[in-house]
Amino acid sequence: MFAKKIFILLSLGISLSLLYSCSDDNIPETEEIETPEEPTIPEDPGDNDDDPLNPNSQDINYENAVTIAFSSSGVTIDNPFNSNGVEIENNESHMIIRSSVTNTEINYILSGITNNGSVKIYGETPFGLILNGTGITNPNGAAINIQSKQKASLTIIDNTNNRLFDNEEYTFIDGEDMKATFFSEGDIEIGGNGSLEIRGKNRHSLCSDGALTIRNGNINIKESASDGIHTNDGVTISGGLLTIRSAGDGIDTGEPINITGGEINITTTGQKGHALKTDEDISINTSDAITVTVYGNASKGFNSKGNFTLLRGDITINTGGDAIWEEDEQDTSSAAGIKCDKNLLIENGNLTILSTGSGGKGINVEGTLTINDGTVYVTTTGNQFVYDRNNDTAAKAIKSDGNLTINGGTITIRTSQTEAEGLESKATLTITGGNIDIEAYDDCINASDHIQIDGGNIYCNSVTNDGIDSNGTLTITGGVVIAAGSSSNSYEGGIDCDWNQFSITGGTIIGTGGGGMQSTPTASVSRQRSLIFNTRTQNVEIIRIQSTSDGSEVLTFRLPKTYNRLNILFSSPLLESNTGYTIYTGGTISGGTDFYGLYTGATYSGGTSAGSFTTGSAQGSVSTVGSSGGF
Repeated sequence: MFAKKIFILLSLGISLSLLYSCSDDNIPETEEIETPEEPTIPEDPGDNDDDPLNPNSQDINYENAVTIAFSSSGVTIDNPFNSNGVEIENNESHMIIRSSVTNTEINYILSGITNNGSVKIYGETPFGLILNGTGITNPNGAAINIQSKQKASLTIIDNTNNRLFDNEEYTFIDGEDMKATFFSEGDIEIGGNGSLEIRGKNRHSLCSDGALTIRNGNINIKESASDGIHTNDGVTISGGLLTIRSAGDGIDTGEPINITGGEINITTTGQKGHALKTDEDISINTSDAITVTVYGNASKGFNSKGNFTLLRGDITINTGGDAIWEEDEQDTSSAAGIKCDKNLLIENGNLTILSTGSGGKGINVEGTLTINDGTVYVTTTGNQFVYDRNNDTAAKAIKSDGNLTINGGTITIRTSQTEAEGLESKATLTITGGNIDIEAYDDCINASDHIQIDGGNIYCNSVTNDGIDSNGTLTITGGVVIAAGSSSNSYEGGIDCDWNQFSITGGTIIGTGGGGMQSTPTASVSRQRSLIFNTRTQNVEIIRIQSTSDGSEVLTFRLPKTYNRLNILFSSPLLESNTGYTIYTGGTISGGTDFYGLYTGATYSGGTSAGSFTTGSAQGSVSTVGSSGGF
């Protein structure tokens, strides 16, 4: 079941001490927004037609310039260095440039159209390559082939359209590499405000055996048989508009990827076709938008074998592929929005991930995962992937093998199929602040060793399992925590840490479940009083707890779901020592402020008494009303 409504938290940093104050402005507010039951990724746009090629060549002035102008009647060459170190061989519009110049940076200016041509450059010094309204198609190899290991500065002249095509078959020369429509042995730096369309029919579209830097330009890689961009060294993008559609990876590099600007749109279609892939780190700090969609099985939006750092950015990731069985690895491989082999850090930004394939992951981190601020919204709609009776994998929204820490920000999670968990750490999961809203099919929050909640506003609602589940110990020192376990499984609770130590020293905590598996706080280590309330009254909608002596409000709560048999854990600093309280069920609520069913300043009336209790004198005492026996 996928939730029909999501709630976005609008107020940040609400402290425990303010939650039940007299002012209604001090409680977090929620806003209901309609969303589709089954979100889907965009349809594959396919292989779009070529843009009209209007060369728009201009009169431009460059020092030390060599011009090559293609036309239907041949090639016009202006080479002032003909006798001074630059030789140009014209083989029926296939140009071979050999430069022996060592003390001057030559600028090669290309213009005009050829349907059977190319440009190959040899040299020992850095040079400039200027596209001034040119279209080059090479039926037998790269359109531009730079055999120099020196840096090439590529300028796309403003207001010009340029195009580079290759073909499916290449004719190779022994001893020379050629892997792409635009290939360079050395570094490439791209600037200018013109447009460049590239199609790579044989292998890659844009490839450097060095590094690639994109500072500006409208670069549209419309087709790539393998990677759209492939480099041995790093990729840096600081501006421009980059659009890639590829069967392989969108961007694949052996060194770091650093993005500080530029709008980026990447679509990949092949199995294990990752949008951005690197053997090192990924760093993003940009005010521009990044949108990636990967359709292939086991494909990742961002795939880093190093660290991933998001400092700023507006990022949308869609993954549509199913998990696969890797025979060589003897393991499953899932699609993921972000796959990080080391540590992931989110300092700020907006990150939206949708995964629709079986076994798909939103965020999958092998190291630690830390969120300090920003907005993270992860949705998975895929079911389990089952290879055989011993090998399967479920969809998960956010998962880390190491410690997972949330210090701030707004995190919204939705999962909707078998065993799909929301927020999971295979070690310790810590929340010190932020707004967290999770609706999950399986556990909303799960950790193998320990869960520590020191603050924040947390709402968890599980369809079939626990709201919060620690396989080890659990400590809550502050924050607002609302956790609803399954209504269909009486053995799953709102908050569960098996029979391990459960300490409550602060915070407002409400856990609801269907039976006796909800954990009871450990009185000897807790410093805040708690209540365990059990009732066999079916379909309770509202719980009210108030002082027996003066009727003052301690809890007014509308349950997020109804239970045939109900178990509630409630803990609050408002529970005073040696004080009598009365529990009411049913009734009506009007006015006040609503935080996921938790009301402040509301008017309550018409309930039915369901029991009473008197708190103990010890700070960590636990009162019990009703029996869970037979649940």
